[in-house]
Amino acid sequence: MAETKRLICRGDELAECGDGVRFVVDHQGRSEPAFVIRYGGEVRAYINRCMHIPYELDWHPGKFFDSEGLVLICSVHGASYDPATGQCVGGPCYQGLTNLTVEEIAGLVYLAE
Repeated sequence: MAETKRLICRGDELAECGDGVRFVVDHQGRSEPAFVIRYGGEVRAYINRCMHIPYELDWHPGKFFDSEGLVLICSVHGASYDPATGQCVGGPCYQGLTNLTVEEIAGLVYLAE
C-alpha cells in the first residue's frame, strides 16, 4: 500500500518553540487528538495524550511548551517531554509520547498516513 500524505498546516504557522497546531489522526483504529510543533528547526508531531494519565497536554489550544520553550509540558500534572523525541524527561510520566511522521515540503507540513 502506497503512503499518502495529508496536509496539516503551512510551515510558517509553526514558530520555533512556539504554539503548535492541533489536528485529529486515525491511530490504531481510533480518532485521536494530535499536534505538530517546530523545534530545532524541524517539524515534529505527537499524539496529544500525556503518558501519565491520558489527558491532552496543552493548557490552552496549541500551548504545549513550558514558559522557556525547553520542554513540552502536561497542563494537568506537569509531566515533561523532550520536544525533539517525545521522551519523558521529568514529572510523572513513565514513557514517551507517541510520535507521528510528518514532513515539511515546499513550506507545507504533511502527515504521512
